[in-house]
Amino acid sequence: MSTAVDASVAVTEQEDVENILGGKKVAVVFVLGGPGSGKGTQCSNIVEHFGFTHLSAGELLRTEIKSGSENGAMIENIINEGRIVPSEITIKLLQEAMIKSENDKFLIDGFPRNEENRAAFENIKLSPEFVLFFDCSEEEMGRRLLGRNQGRADDNIETIRKRFGVFVESSLPVIQYYDSKGMVKKINAAKPITEVFEDVKTVFQPYGPKATQMPSRE
Repeated sequence: MSTAVDASVAVTEQEDVENILGGKKVAVVFVLGGPGSGKGTQCSNIVEHFGFTHLSAGELLRTEIKSGSENGAMIENIINEGRIVPSEITIKLLQEAMIKSENDKFLIDGFPRNEENRAAFENIKLSPEFVLFFDCSEEEMGRRLLGRNQGRADDNIETIRKRFGVFVESSLPVIQYYDSKGMVKKINAAKPITEVFEDVKTVFQPYGPKATQMPSRE
């Protein structure tokens, strides 16, 4: 009896997810790591080699603001007032991006940033396949940020330390939560880029593009 009930619940949850995403079935991977961990570079590699679509929560918010929409104006006001953009707004933008995309495999970069983000995402009944965590020491991440010379105003030691503090306080509990569920794939991000991607490739092998099927000979 319980098996039938469990199956019914699973079907209902799947229907909920498909309704939320306009009928699409998708694979979602959360990508987390401290500032300077190299996750942006590795996301680009994953997109190129495994066919995922890269969604950055921050970039979606910035794009919405630039669009001049009513929603964008509201987001800009929230940010200008020093408030945090509500999770529901960010999640709505992520949902819309997934629905519009022709793809069904997504990297969600830099989200969930905190426990409130995580809980809000769980409310839409869409679970990540796993969480890709780029683990790197604060010392190494600081060295990279100070040395990358990209002209970013926030690449100074004081601001970098604050960013580290926010990551440890807000994002680490999210990683620990998913780790307790066995859903975290931890990558040693202190190694050179090519070596890091070798480890990433091992994780993503099951999600790679389907091989072209050779015609049968009869």
